[in-house]
Amino acid sequence: MKIRPLGDRIVVKRTKEEERTKGGIIIPDSAKEKPIEGVVVAVGKGKTLKDGKVRPVEVKEGDRILFGKYSGTEVKLDGEEIVIVREDDILAVLA
Repeated sequence: MKIRPLGDRIVVKRTKEEERTKGGIIIPDSAKEKPIEGVVVAVGKGKTLKDGKVRPVEVKEGDRILFGKYSGTEVKLDGEEIVIVREDDILAVLA
């Protein structure tokens, strides 16, 4: 898959949701929520400021991030579901 986001947009691949709870209960597909954690696949050049300068994006490819539950646009590309989010929608980078 080859994709290059524009501006301050970031392409994220969601991590898999747990199939069981910590107590061992299996969660059915209808009760699962989409994970808000993912891995950065591609990053745009950055946000263009009012003075014309470009501020680079703070995350890089391979970073694990948390993003807003309802943020971004879901896209299916080459059979894989990805999410395209703006840098503002990223809540944290996981260490």
